[in-house]
Amino acid sequence: MAVAELGVVVLDCPDPRALAGFYAGVLGGTIDTEFEDSGWITLKLPGGQALAFQAAPGFVPPRWPSPDHSQQFHLDLDVRDLDAAEKAVLELGARPLDTEDRARSFRVYADPAGHPFCLCAG
Repeated sequence: MAVAELGVVVLDCPDPRALAGFYAGVLGGTIDTEFEDSGWITLKLPGGQALAFQAAPGFVPPRWPSPDHSQQFHLDLDVRDLDAAEKAVLELGARPLDTEDRARSFRVYADPAGHPFCLCAG
């Protein structure tokens, strides 16, 4: 029997509204600013899932790849067309981290706050 169920994944960042906007552009959904005054914005995704974004003064993004620093975690986002999805996330403000091997089934990017994420052929 499980002790808990996952409520929401929260990304610390310097600008919750901007990062919620980026992920709304990537994943769709509705931005909920009910708690924006406390530094918290939730992105309600299609299908009932959610991502939240929390203001973190002094935020330092993970360094990837780095043998000295762990990336902590990353999001794997399934896409139908890697090339089209890559073009879209770059237009939204992502930057490539590891996209050189075009034969692989995934490519690695950083969101505008520096969190790594992968686009995965699904």
